[in-house]
Amino acid sequence: MNQAILFNDDLVFDEEAQAWKMSGILSGELIQVYFHSPTLKHTTSIDNCTKYDLEEITELWLEDNEPEHGEIHIYQP
Repeated sequence: MNQAILFNDDLVFDEEAQAWKMSGILSGELIQVYFHSPTLKHTTSIDNCTKYDLEEITELWLEDNEPEHGEIHIYQP
């Protein structure tokens, strides 16, 4: 299923979740997308190229999955 998601420009590191997080609008619902990655965890800032990659990863994830309770958790090695 190909769903359109509108990403907000609010990518930040969430200390509590120990993951990078951004929000988006999916089917009129505000969702939080968490990127759990040991590599990204130690990154202090993310450039636009990496941000676009994360958005694409999220879109691919949505082809086979649905958010649960307004959240998406993507785990990367």
